[in-house]
Amino acid sequence: MKGKISIGLCGLGTVGTGVIKILQNHQEEIKYKLGCELEVKKILVHTLEKARDIEVNAGVLTTEPDDLVRDQEIDIIIEVMGGIDSTYELLEKALQHKKHIITANKDLMAVYGQKLHKIAKTNDCDIFYEASVAGGIPILRSLTDGLASDRIQKMMGIVNGTTNYILTKMTDEQRTFTDVLQEAQELGYAESDPAADVGGLDAARKMALLANLAFKMDIHLEDVAVAGITSISQEDIVFAKRLGYVVKLIGIASMEEGKVEVSVEPTLLPQDHPLALVKNEYNAVYVHGEAVGETMFYGPGAGSMPTATSVVSDLMEAVKNIRLGISGNSYITPQFKTKLKNDSEKHSRYFVRLEADDQAGTFQALTNVFTDQNISFAKILQLPGSADSTAEIVMVTHHTSKQQLTNSVDSLNSLEVVKRIISYYRVDGEE
Repeated sequence: MKGKISIGLCGLGTVGTGVIKILQNHQEEIKYKLGCELEVKKILVHTLEKARDIEVNAGVLTTEPDDLVRDQEIDIIIEVMGGIDSTYELLEKALQHKKHIITANKDLMAVYGQKLHKIAKTNDCDIFYEASVAGGIPILRSLTDGLASDRIQKMMGIVNGTTNYILTKMTDEQRTFTDVLQEAQELGYAESDPAADVGGLDAARKMALLANLAFKMDIHLEDVAVAGITSISQEDIVFAKRLGYVVKLIGIASMEEGKVEVSVEPTLLPQDHPLALVKNEYNAVYVHGEAVGETMFYGPGAGSMPTATSVVSDLMEAVKNIRLGISGNSYITPQFKTKLKNDSEKHSRYFVRLEADDQAGTFQALTNVFTDQNISFAKILQLPGSADSTAEIVMVTHHTSKQQLTNSVDSLNSLEVVKRIISYYRVDGEE
């Protein structure tokens, strides 16, 4: 049994620095729990001369990936440098050299996860990626271990801290999207190019990973329906509040009768729903299990130390497997063939906001459209529109299919009395 485990660290940025700090500051506790010492033997960086927030021996730094991959003494590679294609090539080579992999890279795992798992299994290696979803929240291990005996029926999650910060400020401080986005960038909560966050792509990648584990299916990024928050206006938020809702960017994954729906979209939640109370950069995942019922996992979704905590927890799991001689058994081939719901099988309530002529017969025309699709309403508001002769109408439907809603929107767009459909969003969390 090995008395020392050697590690190669790829990346010494925010998360990589956090990993080193935890390994240095918690070394006695970690050694006690594992029964062996952990040593960071090599660290892959872009530039050797760069000033850093932590002191490391200059001899461990390298700019050559092969210094980690081909070093026979290195047992585990920790990847926290980001990137997709070039990073995949590095990790593929590392697995072929019998290195176990810990990664925080959700982009990589969403694109190449299944491929890497298969290579790892072939080479009797582990690959863990807890930090790739929701930072410091142990949601992946909860699905694979803590809830392993249950059947997951539905997950709803706030899994992107940038968008949650923006929507929190828009809601609580009545500020515009553009204003809050600029502040989020200045505070480091948003990237200089925030498209992946505000467009929903970042959350979609995480929901694909969660759905894979929860439903034991091979779910790909292209299977996720994605809509971002750039179209949400202050008026949408105000109307939602008047009707008793909060607007959040919610990732939803559900399974009924063997078919799965996975989406990321602006969603109205009741003001007392646990996810509606999650503010700023915090993340949360709400899980419905057949046996356990409802559980929620809440915590910081990003940041140096929370994410590094998840990385080191994965590292400790990999070390335990090495010492027990059971490495390479963490990946389980998807149990079920992937079956996705079509739009006629996706059911929810919907918030619809439109501007129409304020005249006799308008409501009748609108009602006819929804009646034709067998859609009824739970709530309706009417207010003066942007012009003297128009009215703004806000409706919340009862449960209906996405296809029925799409058909209704198409029909509304063809009505002369409808000036414009301003917005429509999913409503969830009321069942």
